Amino acid sequence: MHGLYMSFLYNPPVAVEKQRLVSPAGQESEPLKMRPTHLSEMIGQDRVRDNLSILIQAAKAREEPLDHVLIHGPPGLGKTTLAHILANEMGSNLKITSGPAIERAGDLAAILTNLQSIDILFIDEIHRLGHAVEEILYPAMEEFALDLTIGKGPSARSIRLRLPKFTVVGATTRMALLTAPLRARFGAVHRLDFYELSSMKTIVARAADILEVVIDSEGVEEIACRARGTPRVALRLLRRVRDYAEVRADGNITRPVAIEALALLDIDDLGLDDSDRRVLATVIEKYDGGPVGLQTIAASLSEEPDTIMDVVEPYLLQLGFIDRTPQGRVATPLAYEHMGLKPPSSHQPHLPEL
Repeated sequence: MHGLYMSFLYNPPVAVEKQRLVSPAGQESEPLKMRPTHLSEMIGQDRVRDNLSILIQAAKAREEPLDHVLIHGPPGLGKTTLAHILANEMGSNLKITSGPAIERAGDLAAILTNLQSIDILFIDEIHRLGHAVEEILYPAMEEFALDLTIGKGPSARSIRLRLPKFTVVGATTRMALLTAPLRARFGAVHRLDFYELSSMKTIVARAADILEVVIDSEGVEEIACRARGTPRVALRLLRRVRDYAEVRADGNITRPVAIEALALLDIDDLGLDDSDRRVLATVIEKYDGGPVGLQTIAASLSEEPDTIMDVVEPYLLQLGFIDRTPQGRVATPLAYEHMGLKPPSSHQPHLPEL
């Protein structure tokens, strides 16, 4: 059983996607030393941090495990890092798996029976758990019990195994796909939002210090501005700009050096890359600014609809470059301006998608 259990403890995979530097999806593992290990080291997400601090202190005072925690939001904002922080703050072991890895109820049973008291089980992409697996998870979360059926037919019988008290930390980028019964079993639900520029600058400066990169404040700001409010993207861009600086600028990162490096990487001043601009160009040029359906956009670009919706669209929505309407996606005047185009005079605001 131990071997079966260990086979499911791994760094969760991500959907296959072209290697985009500004993609928030994980492509390469950031050095562990760059991750904060305690809440006091975490930058940004102030409200989430304050609420989790209270949750941790209360659990410690009662000498109980943490209540189950659900973290949702766009990829790359620190959901996995938060799970590590919670484990460190509680002094407990962290077990990591993901929804797609738990294919059968027996897989989850193997994991649950190997947990120790106050362990934290982190389930990434928890919205992808199968129905049969969820049915096993419900009593485990509520009553710390595992219900198993032994045998088949008339001779089948049900037994209940007691489990040590543990904590489930779930992470999802698709909150709407999480079933209501599973969502209701989490005592604390928190959303991670895109980071503000001030927080991004602090993250880049901290990472540069850890990597011993020579960078001035303007270089920090240039990278932070193009990181799409996402720490994972910021760290990736910093490493690429560092490479450029070491080869062509004596290792010193200034604003001009950062601009040159990022221009070479085809990342513009707002952090958009070729894939983002292709989506905007498709909506504007092929479909007269929309409305156009997601499936049609994906087919035009030979991309998966989920990739556009989960990876490309969130940042374009944040910038106000596209609107979701009942009829489909619509490019806004801001998108035309960024693309160097003139919006049609008949462009009227569209009703938001219901």
